[in-house]
Amino acid sequence: MAKCLLGFCLMILVLANAFAKTPTTLNETCVDDIGFDLQFNIYQESCPEAEAIIFSWVETAISEDPRMAASLLRLHFHDCFVNGCDASVLLDDSDNFVGEKTAPPNLNSLRGFEVIDDIKSELESVCPETVSCADILATIARDTVVLSGGPSWEVQMGRKDSLSASKAAASNNIPAPNSTVATLIANFQNVGLTLDDMVALSGGHTIGKARCSTFSSRLQQGTQSSNGPDVDLDFIQSLQRLCSESESTTTLAHLDLATPATFDNQYYINLLSGEGLLPSDQALVTDDERSRGLVESYAEDPLLFFDDFKNSMLRMGSLGPLTGNSGEIRRNCRVVN
Repeated sequence: MAKCLLGFCLMILVLANAFAKTPTTLNETCVDDIGFDLQFNIYQESCPEAEAIIFSWVETAISEDPRMAASLLRLHFHDCFVNGCDASVLLDDSDNFVGEKTAPPNLNSLRGFEVIDDIKSELESVCPETVSCADILATIARDTVVLSGGPSWEVQMGRKDSLSASKAAASNNIPAPNSTVATLIANFQNVGLTLDDMVALSGGHTIGKARCSTFSSRLQQGTQSSNGPDVDLDFIQSLQRLCSESESTTTLAHLDLATPATFDNQYYINLLSGEGLLPSDQALVTDDERSRGLVESYAEDPLLFFDDFKNSMLRMGSLGPLTGNSGEIRRNCRVVN
């Protein structure tokens, strides 16, 4: 009952802000475990242009480089899985500081930092020391999904930026592309998310690309996996050709070959056809009956996927936020003030 009351209160907040610059709504189901210290439209008075500025920069970045949509979405994921959503992933290394950018899951992989720099620079000129880098990451994650054809939602804000980072946590906490479902569940549970959240958020792989090195074990598979559906042999052979013709450390393949730049439920349809690119993707239908059941539901009902995805994004975005007197509002997202 308490959870439903929370969901009802959030619906009232969303309806009250229906005429905000970014027209989004929260699903009419109970969304539990979201941040009590975060709020909707927190910058309505202090920086009313904030969301419009962010959206404009994201729109430009994606129009110039469609792959940037997935890259910016990924930044928010990699931030939140390391000590909460505090923009620690944006901090640069220095002579006396080691950040998270050189951790194995991030090194030569994460991109889009310059887009964050441009957004932060304009926000600082319009409303100095007001909008946190962590809130920017949460907002661009929503905007990239919307601009790619996916669902929209109100972003809770009020996060502060961290004063530190953890390379060790980034090395250990971020799910690897060759993970089993059991490992994925453990990674998500470690930060307070569920198997349901894991399968819904995996749908972010409906856009973007991955290097050959991240799915090398898929290239070794035969025509049938030992505990799941038939592997699409033509699909595997196409990947083998792609990765053998050039340098596999730099060659990229679409995570969703059918609709690579569109945020839709095709990712789940691909998994049921044996066309998941990453081993961790295909494992969702071969390793666990519960995750396979969700994959089947999302493949059949795109609106269900959209609703669950945006609710899981709200839950992930509320992980360990720094609020109140904790943290700071960085003037430059790459360094502490």
